[in-house]
Amino acid sequence: MDREQEEIQFLGFFGILQESYNIVISWRKIFSQVMLALILPLSFIYLAQIQITQLLIAKISTNEETLERTPEGTRSYDRISSLISSEWIEILLFKIGYLLFFLILALLSTSAVVYTIACIYTAKEITFKKVMSVVPKVWKRLMVTFLCNFVIVFAYNVVAVVIAVFAILVFQPSKSVGGIFLLFYLIIYSVGLFYINMIWQLASVVSVLEESYGLNAMAKSRSLIKGKMALCVAIFFVLGLCLFGVEAVFKIFVVMAYEKGLGYRVGLGIVCLSLMSILMLFALVMQTIIYFVCKSYHHENIDKSALANHLGEYLGEYVPLKSRDVQMEQFEV
Repeated sequence: MDREQEEIQFLGFFGILQESYNIVISWRKIFSQVMLALILPLSFIYLAQIQITQLLIAKISTNEETLERTPEGTRSYDRISSLISSEWIEILLFKIGYLLFFLILALLSTSAVVYTIACIYTAKEITFKKVMSVVPKVWKRLMVTFLCNFVIVFAYNVVAVVIAVFAILVFQPSKSVGGIFLLFYLIIYSVGLFYINMIWQLASVVSVLEESYGLNAMAKSRSLIKGKMALCVAIFFVLGLCLFGVEAVFKIFVVMAYEKGLGYRVGLGIVCLSLMSILMLFALVMQTIIYFVCKSYHHENIDKSALANHLGEYLGEYVPLKSRDVQMEQFEV
């Protein structure tokens, strides 16, 4: 991050890729430590839950087939039915536990990477021990922002379902018209959900580096993206596509490849785990760089000395940057 702030705004898609690669390679020791401590477990949990969920569902499917062959009203039928209900509850509890652990590790990983890049940006001395001591304090602010995003996504889904049901009941479209309507509606819904997710990811960076968090961080993120919408969409879409590709390979060639040997599945699973960890690391690095690009584009200068002082003020309590240090401090262009 040795570029001048005036230059950062001109970084395009490949420029951000190159800058991310240069940062990770130049500081590979600290990023390797962060990846092994946080991002690798995060990726492992994400992929492992896919495998475990598949095993649990396969077990339920077997029991349901047995239930269909069992006469109703018998003791065996009641026992198998009760067993299936228990297994569905087991899946639900597993998913809740997985989401909690995944969320904690995801927010900790975000805190670590954003804080590390901020220290690099200000040429401040950074060690893995310092990162891990700061991360839990920054994590609290990210949790508030996540909860706000969760409420927004929940409300968005409720409204989307209500609109879809209302349109079907009122207009009662034919099968052909209904299919076309559903297709376009799903496209619009997906675009909206993608936009909200993009806002949230940039808001996570804002929550670490500025005094804003929660809804304020979401609003600030939305303002920052203006003018760089196409770039942000391209970056987040490609990253999401790559992550989806690794997940698809894992599901098809590891989880569902029952006919393959154990060695083949374990080996390919390790490859998918490594790729997923690298992609997650670069995703966090790139979304932080996008923050600096958007700040530069809007001529909001970040005083490096003020930011460096802020990063050094972790004395047991998180001290956010003041607005005067990062907000609307115009520089000449």
